[in-house]
Amino acid sequence: MTSRYDAVYSAWQNDPEGFWREAAREIDWIEPPRQIFDPKAGVYGRWFPDALCNTCYNALDRHADGARAEQTALIYDSPVTGAKKTFTYAQLRDEVATLAAVISDLGIKKGDRVIIYLPMIPEAVMAMLACARIGAIHSVVFGGFAAKELATRIDDCQPDLILSASCGVEPGRLVLYKPLLDEAIEIASHKPRHCLIFQRPQAQAPLQAGRDLDWSQAMDEARAAGKKADCVALAATDPLYILYTSGTTGVPKGVVRDNGGHMVALKWTMSNFFGIAPGEVFWAASDVGWVVGHSYIVYGPLLHGATTILYEGKPVGTPDAGAYWRMIEEHKIVTLFTAPTAFRAIRKEDPEAKLLPHYKLDHFRVLFLAGERADPDTIKWAEDTLKVPVIDHWWQTETGWPMVGNPAGLGLLPVKHGSPTKPMPGYAIRVVDEGGHPVEVGKMGSIVSKMPLPPGALPTLWQQDQRLIDGYLADFPGYYKTSDAGFIDADGYVYIMGRTDDIINVAGHRLSTGGMEEVLAAHPDVAECAVIGIKDSLKGEQPCGFVVLKFGVNKENAVIERELVAMVREKIGPVAAFKLALVINRLPKTRSGKILRATMKKIADHDSWAMPATIDDPVVLSEIETALRAKGI
Repeated sequence: MTSRYDAVYSAWQNDPEGFWREAAREIDWIEPPRQIFDPKAGVYGRWFPDALCNTCYNALDRHADGARAEQTALIYDSPVTGAKKTFTYAQLRDEVATLAAVISDLGIKKGDRVIIYLPMIPEAVMAMLACARIGAIHSVVFGGFAAKELATRIDDCQPDLILSASCGVEPGRLVLYKPLLDEAIEIASHKPRHCLIFQRPQAQAPLQAGRDLDWSQAMDEARAAGKKADCVALAATDPLYILYTSGTTGVPKGVVRDNGGHMVALKWTMSNFFGIAPGEVFWAASDVGWVVGHSYIVYGPLLHGATTILYEGKPVGTPDAGAYWRMIEEHKIVTLFTAPTAFRAIRKEDPEAKLLPHYKLDHFRVLFLAGERADPDTIKWAEDTLKVPVIDHWWQTETGWPMVGNPAGLGLLPVKHGSPTKPMPGYAIRVVDEGGHPVEVGKMGSIVSKMPLPPGALPTLWQQDQRLIDGYLADFPGYYKTSDAGFIDADGYVYIMGRTDDIINVAGHRLSTGGMEEVLAAHPDVAECAVIGIKDSLKGEQPCGFVVLKFGVNKENAVIERELVAMVREKIGPVAAFKLALVINRLPKTRSGKILRATMKKIADHDSWAMPATIDDPVVLSEIETALRAKGI
């Protein structure tokens, strides 16, 4: 169908407040907003400043009290444990209301902070919604996060309660959470009053008298007493949650999300961007510890009345590279949102997609990719394999929802491989030089968005207004700095070529590592790759490419490395000075699949570096170091 994108985007441009006033009609307000935006409030203005609402009510109660009471709200599927559960909207609302009563009985009230340190189990979703129900501010810390980093977050948000579990389950191993939690509390200056611990059957954790409580026992007692907490009236501008970004040096950076704007933005995206109808099954294959899990496992689908998926597994190895196809068939998933790295992993294990014909995916409509740059080669492979639109889109923890994308709900625009397409309403995207001046079409620069940010974006950082100004707003006055680099073409398509830190300077030429990665990824034997800039005394920096080969490649590494150097020289030119390609077994990644390029660069430059707290397997970094030293670097 013809896309309505241009008309909708123009409607926002012509009347931003009217646009968001209309979108806000999708929310059930306790007191509807009379004022849509107050430019004098907060750091840069606040959305719906006079409205009252409750996020949990909108996500659960309005469906449970209406026609969707018996519709499935949440499907839990855990190939690592063999467990599967489903919850209707009525069942999920009742479980959340009971948990909220347990939390309230522990003295937690509106405005108090609660850290959630849980694996991908239904209790994690319930914990978030229970906090939202009573106005407590939740801060989800990725399950299994190291004790030191958990301690910094405890000290920053000062929770009175921590919700955790005895363990997480990974393929072939258990991650014991309770010792990590105990160590973090020991390290932290702030001491929470209570910890509520969910005992998983795979491991039982000893409880500390006076502080730790058994989750299941507390829930059983509350049920027996008929205890359920009601939804609390909150200002639209009250915080819903704090989510810490991945940096671990110094004071943590806690992104704040408010209640009202967050609901309005996410509800709008479910139909208009993702093209999901209430009642359909939507799967964001992420973790609740990341922003994608907050926005599109928990809040977005439930606000919309859709069915959401909680998956405790991997794209490969649980049990094989057909895991996603099994999920899509079994649960009748119409749309999948995952990271490009997941599809690179699937392609690496099953490059010819031989497992796919074992599954029926007739009902599957669209694949969305985000989290890091989706190289054109991965997109083409997914398109050819799945025979559905494959949509790259771009956003950040700070924004909470897509800034640039191809809106399935408005009718898809033509796809340009390598571009996440066009800005969404709320975002006026520009590309500027170091002085903040717009650059010409097609020229690389810093990507910024005109202020104010739309509903759903961060209003501030937790107790650090000035840090928001200094880190995001000061460098380009009137604009939000994304810290990403790229360009906009003549058709208005945005190209994100990497973080501004990933733009390397080779003999005075500013070159994109993302552009070089595109070339490397196009080699028929390459499954995934990463390019970094290494210090060079003559040129300033020289690019170095790391590549992981597809399964079953029978060719000498040296031959492939020479071919890759020749390809970059041909496609980008001698200006890239690309002479170094290394075939390695695997790339170092965070648990969410992001490649740890900055750490790789520090190793290559012989700079001091610390083990990233979010790394999936620390051994990989020693493999990188060995590969570099073998090349004399």
